[in-house]
Amino acid sequence: MQYEVDTPEQYFEALADDWRKEKLMKIRQFILQNGPELKEGIQYKMLCYGDESFNLFHLNAQKSYVSLYVGNVEKIENAKQLLNGLDYGKGCVRIKKSVKLEESGLEDFVKKTIETWKAGKDVSC
Repeated sequence: MQYEVDTPEQYFEALADDWRKEKLMKIRQFILQNGPELKEGIQYKMLCYGDESFNLFHLNAQKSYVSLYVGNVEKIENAKQLLNGLDYGKGCVRIKKSVKLEESGLEDFVKKTIETWKAGKDVSC
């Protein structure tokens, strides 16, 4: 889904108050706790997290899942193990209603992605 917003605050207000918002806010917490230097903004009508030169993550509530976009999942060490049991493709992790985020490896994946980026390695698609 696309949201016609200009700021993260407007994005949060536009979201329906349902399980997608809950999951999105938890993933946002993973990102901000592990990458406090990342700036939150809006790009492509969704939340983005990065610096002046590169957005490392995009986060969006879709109709039936929450999507976390990363450049290329395969560029992150141990990604398959960290994302085991989650629905993902080359550059998108799809979090459905049944996923228990605290029991998944998603937070470790986010942390590893940030560490890889900070080390100057290419994580883009």
